[in-house]
Amino acid sequence: MKQVIDIHVHGIGGYDTRTANPARILHIAEILGRCGVSSMLPTIYPAQIETMRTNMEAVKKAMEIQKSEFSSSPLTHGPSKIIGVHLEGPFLNPLYCGALNKRSFLEPNEYSLEELLDGFEDMVKIVTIAPELSGALKLISIMADRGITVSMGHSNATFNEAEAGFHRGAKGITHLFNAMRGFHHREPGIAGFGILNQDIFIEVIADTLHLSEYTLDLVFRIKRPDRIIMVSDSIKETPGTTYVPRSMSKRGTVCAQSRLKGGALTLTQSARRLIDRGFKEETIMACISGTPWSYI
Repeated sequence: MKQVIDIHVHGIGGYDTRTANPARILHIAEILGRCGVSSMLPTIYPAQIETMRTNMEAVKKAMEIQKSEFSSSPLTHGPSKIIGVHLEGPFLNPLYCGALNKRSFLEPNEYSLEELLDGFEDMVKIVTIAPELSGALKLISIMADRGITVSMGHSNATFNEAEAGFHRGAKGITHLFNAMRGFHHREPGIAGFGILNQDIFIEVIADTLHLSEYTLDLVFRIKRPDRIIMVSDSIKETPGTTYVPRSMSKRGTVCAQSRLKGGALTLTQSARRLIDRGFKEETIMACISGTPWSYI
């Protein structure tokens, strides 16, 4: 049985990580488990540090409850196993806030980082940061040295600035093309760096809305398949069912200027959609069950 892992999931079925109640995190795990997701990294929204810590504490307690109820072996049935958290911020660029609250973003500094991580060091698996911000490169080095996977995103980074983040220890790029400087023929930017550098990992939201089917085809043609990680970026409004809404059944096309709030499908639904449209099943399955494990 393939161990499917979603490393970027905010919520589903009416629940999300903006909570102090571990029961709500467990509800997310239950719904994702029914949808075929074996493991998950609940992703914390940027907010005041105290609020983010409250949300992280809820996840920590949910992990403890799961640990008391299940053996340490990978779960093949039942709830999705919570294996840590992904912090999407707060050190992000307000120019590319996407659907996030830019008023909650902070300038990168070591004091804020220590305040955020204190007591949660063992469970923070990924932190998304904008590498072009003053002080960001120092934080990238600190986190990488501690074994935290650093991902670059919500960013206005140029190609060279993204490359600098990579050389300081950043290992990935959060939801490629979304909420970041776009590719331009005279400045490929962080998106261009993500595609062209064959060593950095990239997240892709593969619901065919956040990235068109043509863009996904481009990514899979150019990028090493063992560096592509499919994620849902699902939110509480994402339906917690295995049913794909009829409005999602055709090729996803949206206006280039549209702002999308979050993932439209679960990870397993996105995988099935791409396989049905001709993407190689072996490659797609690796992107949801093999490559993510080597990333974190």
